[in-house]
Amino acid sequence: MLELEFTVNGSPRKIESEARLTLLEILRETFMLTGAKEACGVGECGNCMVLIDGVATPSCLVLAGDAGGTAIETIEGLASDGELDPVQRAFVDAGAFQCGFCTPGMVMTAKAFLRDNPDPEPEAVKQALSGVLCRCGTYSRIMRAIDQLTGRGI
Repeated sequence: MLELEFTVNGSPRKIESEARLTLLEILRETFMLTGAKEACGVGECGNCMVLIDGVATPSCLVLAGDAGGTAIETIEGLASDGELDPVQRAFVDAGAFQCGFCTPGMVMTAKAFLRDNPDPEPEAVKQALSGVLCRCGTYSRIMRAIDQLTGRGI
């Protein structure tokens, strides 16, 4: 067993974990933060995206032990005092979801990307979000949400 300490959504956490568990498993099964979804299990779909020290990272690829000492932000940590984060609000306003399965991964990826690129070109947005698969095909609405955030639309 490993003793791990990290910060999750601003709160310090200390747990014991088996070395084989992924960060995704810890988030979902230990902390009951179920926003990040397991879909592919190999880091190709982006549905389990979280921010680790501010970097969008597929949590299914990170062993829990490797996350020790980091700051982790999940979709559950974005809203504050009952108010949605601007990225979440833009996704709602643009209807940028259907089934919602990919939405947390898209939002977390967009959050990290827009923090570092506040005025991106549309092609850069498409490239940044290309690692998150939306099986419902709401890409045009997702782009509309990003346009709203960057002042290009809505």
